Amino acid sequence: LKDAGEPLYLGNSGTSVRLLAGLLAGQEFDSELTGDESLQRRPMRRIVEPLRQMGAEIRCNEQGTLPITIKGGRKLMGISYQLPVASAQIKSALLLAGLYASGTTCVAEPGVTRDHTEHMLAWFGRPVERRDQCICIDAGPLTGRVVEVPADISSAAFFMVAAAVTEGSELMLYNIGVNPTRSAVIDILKAMGADIRLENGRELCGEPVADIRVRYSKLHGIDIPGNLVPVAIDEFPILFIAAACAEGRTTLSGAAELRVKESDRIAVMAEGLSRLGIGVKTLDDGMIIEGGRLQGGIIDTHGDHRIAMAFAVAGLASRSAVTVKDCANIDTSFPGFAERMQALGIHLAVIRDG
Repeated sequence: LKDAGEPLYLGNSGTSVRLLAGLLAGQEFDSELTGDESLQRRPMRRIVEPLRQMGAEIRCNEQGTLPITIKGGRKLMGISYQLPVASAQIKSALLLAGLYASGTTCVAEPGVTRDHTEHMLAWFGRPVERRDQCICIDAGPLTGRVVEVPADISSAAFFMVAAAVTEGSELMLYNIGVNPTRSAVIDILKAMGADIRLENGRELCGEPVADIRVRYSKLHGIDIPGNLVPVAIDEFPILFIAAACAEGRTTLSGAAELRVKESDRIAVMAEGLSRLGIGVKTLDDGMIIEGGRLQGGIIDTHGDHRIAMAFAVAGLASRSAVTVKDCANIDTSFPGFAERMQALGIHLAVIRDG
């Protein structure tokens, strides 16, 4: 790697800034990481502190947010670190820093998190070892290989729910990554009564992949199992829409992490669902949703891409039109989302400012 010569702008991507912080902590050159207004509000001490324990000279601002500055040329050492929260981003950052650290770097998780980084490191010739509740890596080089990236289940989830709540629908989604640490959205939807089947299962670059068939079915509310919460954390905006369309009550707890995503997703989703006529009670770490018939309305997404896409899907089940404001950040995770919706015959109009 070489010095970029200027601050690295990561837009709205929290994954990019946290993983790069780990990777850059072990380099010989200085680095600075920054992002858009939304990313600048997200907590960064959770990654800065453990990297400091490894010997990195890294800091964020006094508020614990971006920018992150890293002084190069520091010798890193492996540590054993207990994650305070179940976070694949923190885990991955420390494993990447461990590639440049003396000794062994071990990360203990309070719960299961996504393991794409472990799969990729093994694919590139640097196996990650599991010891009891820890994930450990030794320093060493990687070997270049061809990579085929499976389609993203977090993006597919919007279309899974769209088909599940739209009467008469049947949809096939191809080449979707169904890694067990990512596919809890399927488990939750099935528990709600969704007709979802995995077909043509196979492996791609060490990752399990399948085609997913979804048919319309009547959904019912559930108490979302606590063990599924950390591995479905990004899918809750669209799962809240499924709950709003379901018969009965859906309860989520243990999801305080939603408060510090691109927006406070508990507060913003509750506000939007209430505007569409759904009974909602917020909890410090979750939400209680009384399923019903969605009404039309105007939704403020607070610049959150997943909330924007979730309420676009909500329009399929509403009595009248749903207008979703502040959608530019959809391109952060799903460029072409609107065009894919339109290609399925969904009546969706995009209105550009100016």
